[in-house]
Amino acid sequence: MAGAQGPVTELGGTPLGRADFGRVRSVRHRLLRRTIMVCIGLLIALLVVFCAAMIVGDFPLGLSELFYALTGRGTSATNFIVYDLRLPRVITGMLVGLCFGISGAIFQAMIRNPLATPDIIGVTSGASAAAVFGILMLGLGGITISVFAFAGALVIALIIYLLSYRGGLSGYRFVLIGIGMAAVMSAVIEYQMTRATVEDAQTALLWLTGSLSSSSTSTMTTLAILAVIIVPVTLIAGGWLSGLQLGDDTAQSIGLAVQRSRLLLILLGVALAAIATAAAGPVGFVAFVSGPIARRLTRGTGTALIPAGLVGALVVSVADFAGQHLLPVQLPVGILTAVIGAPYLIFLLIRSNRLGTGG
Repeated sequence: MAGAQGPVTELGGTPLGRADFGRVRSVRHRLLRRTIMVCIGLLIALLVVFCAAMIVGDFPLGLSELFYALTGRGTSATNFIVYDLRLPRVITGMLVGLCFGISGAIFQAMIRNPLATPDIIGVTSGASAAAVFGILMLGLGGITISVFAFAGALVIALIIYLLSYRGGLSGYRFVLIGIGMAAVMSAVIEYQMTRATVEDAQTALLWLTGSLSSSSTSTMTTLAILAVIIVPVTLIAGGWLSGLQLGDDTAQSIGLAVQRSRLLLILLGVALAAIATAAAGPVGFVAFVSGPIARRLTRGTGTALIPAGLVGALVVSVADFAGQHLLPVQLPVGILTAVIGAPYLIFLLIRSNRLGTGG
């Protein structure tokens, strides 16, 4: 009959029956359940690390003392240890890892390249250069540094995007240009360090390593407010990533505004990386490893933004706890995350070259 709608078909032309749709729905439900279980497991692990970080230290606390302090029934000494010394550092570390993890997963999914993360392609370096300029040259601090970091990261990200776009976005070209920009920003940072006093340079160097030692209530509060605003918007916009992963032509054919969607996702990913960098410095490789670990745990279900954020929070929290309490000497969190991430980067480069996907 003319005008009648034919059966829904697969790409190869084979009709899809109710049984096929039922199987697809069953697989989706099973993967969704796995993702939920993974998120619950990561939250439980974060709770364990949180409790360990709060009770272990030069002044050990019992779990009951921690509970009383968190519920407003602690002694003045306990409250000081919990609220002034430990809670800002622990919460800041978790929020930093959350922001880096989601930011890295966004860039990796959007560019379709595991190397396209803020710390590899120079976005974090741009934030660091701007933040160091504010710290060393202008004597700024607090929320103003977050603004400087965001501006620096955004400028570098847009430069990389414009230089790598040639009738479409090439992930390989994007990564190469980003690595080049990272080297330029490193030179800018080193120049500023040579112009600073010894005391200021030492402070900036500790920050550039990636450290939570200067975390304070104001740092925690500022980061928390910004994360509460940016993270939900990012998770909503993350729905566009599935379309962008299909390629520009396919994404446009299904009605997705490719350029507008990509630019907004870049803006959100840059914002997350910038506020995390402003709070703790460029904690290396967290954005790089969080997404792949999350996708492996969830068996590749979508872009895994929420699991990636939770993995990032867990990586930073565990690294900071180990750097404070499990090693002979105390080390900044950035050194421990580099120990985790650098071997993975080498492995990924060797594997890409062996498989012929390295360009």
